[in-house]
Amino acid sequence: MNNNVMEEIETASIDELRNVQLERMKKTLHHAYQNSSVYKQKFDEAGVHPDDLKSLDDLAKFPFTTKKDLRDNYPFGMFAVPQEQIVRVHASSGTTGQPTVVGYTQNDINTWSDVMARSLRAAGLSSKDTIQVSYGYGLFTGGLGAHYGVERLGATVIPMSGGQTDRQAQLIHDFKPSAIMVTPSYCLNIIEALEKKFGTAKDCSIKTGVFGAEPWTNEMRKEIEDRLGINALDIYGLSEVMGPGVAMECLESKDGPTIWEDHFYPEIIHPETGEVLPDGELGELVFTTITKEGMPVIRYRTRDLTRLLPGTARTMRRMDKIVGRSDDMMIIRGVNVFPSQIEEQILHIPQLIPNYQIHICKNGHLDTLHIRAEMRNDVGDIMAHQLAVQLKTLIKTMVGITVSVEILSEGTLPRSEGKAQRVFDIRQSA
Repeated sequence: MNNNVMEEIETASIDELRNVQLERMKKTLHHAYQNSSVYKQKFDEAGVHPDDLKSLDDLAKFPFTTKKDLRDNYPFGMFAVPQEQIVRVHASSGTTGQPTVVGYTQNDINTWSDVMARSLRAAGLSSKDTIQVSYGYGLFTGGLGAHYGVERLGATVIPMSGGQTDRQAQLIHDFKPSAIMVTPSYCLNIIEALEKKFGTAKDCSIKTGVFGAEPWTNEMRKEIEDRLGINALDIYGLSEVMGPGVAMECLESKDGPTIWEDHFYPEIIHPETGEVLPDGELGELVFTTITKEGMPVIRYRTRDLTRLLPGTARTMRRMDKIVGRSDDMMIIRGVNVFPSQIEEQILHIPQLIPNYQIHICKNGHLDTLHIRAEMRNDVGDIMAHQLAVQLKTLIKTMVGITVSVEILSEGTLPRSEGKAQRVFDIRQSA
C-alpha cells in the first residue's frame, strides 16, 4: 500500500462502492450467523436469515445490536472466532456500567491499521510526519489504534499517552512533532501548559490536530485552531465497531468525517421507532461492520445523534457533527438540551474558556441546570457577574431554558486527561 496515495475505493463510483458493500455484508451476516450463538439466536427470533439480504435495503429486516447485548455476554460471548484466533482485546472504561469488551483477529488489527493510516492521509499527513499520540494507551482503543495507524502510514510516532501535561508540552517543544492526536478537551490543557511554559502555543511545531473520542463543537475547533495555530480535524470511532478510524474529516473539505464505508456500513434511524431515515435527516447513527472477523457487529446502535450527508472529498458519505447522544440528552422542563449546546454558548463569549461543568439540580419539583464556567486570567473579578448574566441570557435565547450561572477564575475546575466529564447529576444527592 503506497502510504501517501489515496486507495482506489476512496474515489470509486457509488455503484462500485455499493457492490463491494453488498458482497461484504452478505459474507458478514453468514459469518455472524454461523459462528456467533448470540447472532444466531437474534436472527432466529427476528425470523430472518442471512440469505434474506438481497439488497442493502434488506439490512433493515435484521435486528439491532445494543450495548446491552455486549454487557449481557461479558466478557467474550460476542466473539465469532475461536479464542486462539483473537490476538488482542480492548474494553470500554465501563463508567456507565459493565465494560464492553471487543476482540480482534490479526486481520482485524491489519484492517484497523489500514483505516487509521487512510484517516491520517485524509488529514494531509504522510510518512514524512512526526505524530504525538496523546490518547490514553491500554484497554481504551484510542492510543493503540492511533499508534498502529501512524506506523502503518510510515510516519514517526511519539507514544506519549494521556496525562503528564507539562511533559507533553516539553516534548512538543523538544521533539517538534508536526501533528498531535488527542481528545479536544485534553488538547486545551496541553495548550494551557504550552502558553504557561513558552508564552504562546501558536508558534510550536504542530500544524495538524486529529481530535476524537468526545463530541466537540465548531466553536471549540476555532478556539483550538486559533490558540495552537493548526488545522483541527475530526476523527470518529467507537470501540464496539473498531476504535478510532471509522470516519475521518478530510483536510481539503473540513466538512465532517467521511465514513470509510467499505468497512463500516452506516444507517440513521429514528431513536424511538427504529425506523430507517433517509440521508440528510437527523437521527441515531447505526453501524454494521462488513470486514470484521473477531467480533462483527450487526446494526449496532451508537446512541450518537447526527445525519448522513453526500460525499464531497471522497465518494463515501459523510456524517455531520454529532449534536449529542440520545442517552446524554437532558430534558429540562420539557426542553431537550445537549451539553454541546451549552458549550457553544460559552465559546461565544471571548472572556470565557471552554472548561465547564453542567450540574443538573432540583429546584422544588423542577429540574434545573447550574452552569459553572471559568473566565480567563486577564479578566478582572469585577467582570464575573456581568459574564454570568451574559451567558445566562445567551442560553435562554439560544437553547430556550433559564439556568443559573457561576463564573470562576481560571484553573478552578478540574482538568481532564482524556474524555472530559461535563455533566453531573446531583438531583439525588441534594
